[in-house]
Amino acid sequence: MKSEALRVGVIGRTGKGDYGHGLDTVWADVPRCQVVAIADEHEAGRLNAQKRTKAANAYASYTEMLDKEKLDLVAVAPRWIDQHFEMALAAAERGLHIFMEKPFVPTLSQADDLIRACEMRHVKLAIAHQGHYTPTIPVIQKLIAEGQIGEVLELRGRGKEDDKRGGSEDLWILGSHVLDLMRLFAGNPSSCFATVTTQGRAITAADIAAGNEGIGSLAGDAVHARYSFANGVVGTFDSVRKMGGSPSRFALQILGSRGVIELSTGYLAPAWLLQDPSWSPGRSGAEWQRVTSQGVAQPETLKNEGTHRGNIAVVEDLIDAIDQERQPLCGMYDGRAVIEMIAAVFESQRVGGPVALPLVRRDNPLASFK
Repeated sequence: MKSEALRVGVIGRTGKGDYGHGLDTVWADVPRCQVVAIADEHEAGRLNAQKRTKAANAYASYTEMLDKEKLDLVAVAPRWIDQHFEMALAAAERGLHIFMEKPFVPTLSQADDLIRACEMRHVKLAIAHQGHYTPTIPVIQKLIAEGQIGEVLELRGRGKEDDKRGGSEDLWILGSHVLDLMRLFAGNPSSCFATVTTQGRAITAADIAAGNEGIGSLAGDAVHARYSFANGVVGTFDSVRKMGGSPSRFALQILGSRGVIELSTGYLAPAWLLQDPSWSPGRSGAEWQRVTSQGVAQPETLKNEGTHRGNIAVVEDLIDAIDQERQPLCGMYDGRAVIEMIAAVFESQRVGGPVALPLVRRDNPLASFK
């Protein structure tokens, strides 16, 4: 890598996903990077972003920015994903490294094409699944390896299940975090069996419509998915609209023969350990213990700066991955694997039974649903 700061270009879409969760402002606290240009089709949004980032130049067209600026790295920042593929592919074809908002891209065929473009040009791509980077993860992995919860039996995840996004949209937007965490602890699943319903009945072609945030074809206010992992471990993800609680159940539980670990999503997210084979502290008298980056029942010494600190962790790892010629901790292969787990839910509903992973079908299963 060049000794001078990496030249960064940021792509945003004001009103259509904006700049994600701070993918435009993270660079101010990454000394090895400097934002030199902004691209946003929305004029007022573009000018505001230029002011925030102190970028020297601003463009209405991101392809013009990519062609004119001598960039090293591009942030594909919009939260909406309908243009993720085109934006990231344009960067990859120019040999530029990429930091992008999640979810990855709308379809597996797009994921395959983007990964191929990155491989051909040795481009590194990191995805903002911040929970993947939390310092608590290695502590939890060590607890599991030491047998503190016995043999892992089940991974149980739920979305926020709110009034607006519960169900299929929850699976895409927030469930992607949970599915990414599942893979950290169990690897890639070998099969998926799922049901997708709306108002208590199986979805039909008449229920399918364009999803929010550029997701593509979508249907279902309730999702129940079961994944098979190695060593007999099963994983479940469920989301039912208007069934969210307070506090939220949006988390991943790792259930073992001797106890449970619960991990929320996000950087430096709360985690808890229950060493109780019944999984019920009221029956055994066992109590939940907080797990921090320092260990079990130890005070957290790291400052929780929310998504900003998480973005810094992702970007710093991406720069190290470029230097070391390795994949980022959460890169394009991870992004594709999560999209595959999501697509498998709808493919299982389409065929009416379990489907093997990797999927043969690479488009959106709902696009030709009958």
